This record gives sequence, structure tokens and C-alpha cells, in this order.
Amino acid sequence: MPTTSRLLVVDDEDAILEFVSYNLRKEGYDVVTARDGDSALALADASHFDLVILDIMLPGTDGFEVCRRLRAKSDLPVLFLSARDTELDKVVGFELGGDDYLAKPFGIRELQARVKALLRRSAIGSKPGTATGAQGERFEAAGISLDESSHEVVHEGTSIDLTPREFELLACLMRHRGKVLSRDQLLRQAWGWEIVVETKTVDTHIKRLRDKLAAADVDPDVVETVRGYGYRLNG
Repeated sequence: MPTTSRLLVVDDEDAILEFVSYNLRKEGYDVVTARDGDSALALADASHFDLVILDIMLPGTDGFEVCRRLRAKSDLPVLFLSARDTELDKVVGFELGGDDYLAKPFGIRELQARVKALLRRSAIGSKPGTATGAQGERFEAAGISLDESSHEVVHEGTSIDLTPREFELLACLMRHRGKVLSRDQLLRQAWGWEIVVETKTVDTHIKRLRDKLAAADVDPDVVETVRGYGYRLNG
């Protein structure tokens, strides 16, 4: 029987915590809250979550550092929710491994939509309490098998754990195998939202993707850099 998606919401403003958690619980999610970075890290270590909604300006350990520590040992999707909305803040958030970034003030419907999208991409399901019913494609290249329906990436029988963003990047490259894709194209297709961030964000995620491929005995150069333009998947 499918389980309800479990979310960790981290913010030091009580009004934001109450507003966000109330509306997400109305959608059927199991929501746990934390008011500072250290508490969030302790909760993430002690329990399973499907997604973290994370403020940046927190007492003690800030949201950027929380994301960095989470990403060092987990592929747990992270959605930044912050009043800091400069392009630099967004770039830093993505380069630390964040999967999405929503600036305050925000509309609750947009937040709910982004939560659903991230859960869907990480094979949790587009609706709380239900399994994903999307019929995605299956791709084979360079000894890698990628299944969009099950959100699985396998090489020679070994699963490769990717974050939602890394998965979307690899799926995009495999879908267009042999074709050079610009950073702008990858940014639009893999991020899926009209966000204003520097295209070097793509480079950071490509590096992480290559590292994970190498750890699974895949030649990381299968993702080729086409200097001055973008990336191409060979094999």
C-alpha cells in the first residue's frame, strides 16, 4: 500500500511554518517542522523524509550549510524557500545541490505545484498517498539504462542514485543522445521552471552527475563537454 509523502519544513518564522505546514497537510502530506538548521539536520538523520523545504536565514547553521550537509550524504530533494531572492542566492543554492528555489513572498498554489513536481521527479508520486502513474520512456546508452517511469538508472545491474535534477539532466541527454544541447536548453528542460539563474549552475550539476557515473564504473566522459556550447551524451 503506498505511503504518504513525508516533508520536512524548516523556517524560523512561526507564521511561515504554520501557513506552509497547514496547507501542505490539507493536501495530504505528513509534515514535520523545524525552526533552526541544527534541529533540521538532527531530524533528517533520525528519520526518513521525501523532501525538505528549507529557508536560508536560520539561527545557527544556515540553510545553505544545511543543504550542503544533506547533499554530502543524501539525494533528498531540497526546495529553498527564502526571502533572499537575488540571482547570486539562487546560483549558490543550486550549486550546493538544491533542486528548486522559491522566493518569499510566494503563492501557496505555486509552492504546492513545485512540491508535487519534485516528488514526481524523485518517483514519490505526483499526489500524496498515490504512486506515480506516469508512463515514461526507457533509454539505453553507454551501458546505462534509464527508466523514466520507475525513476531508475542502472549500469551493469548496479543502481545509480541520482537527485531529481541529476536524473532530469541525464534523461534529457539520453533522450537526445549524440546531439549537442546548450546549457540554456538543459536548464529549461531539467529545471522545468522559468527561473533566472546563471547557466554555470548546469555545469555544477553535470560535474556531480559525472562523479556518480564514475563511482558506478561508467566513463564520466560519456557526458562530453562541447566547449563554448554545452554537452552531449555519447555511447
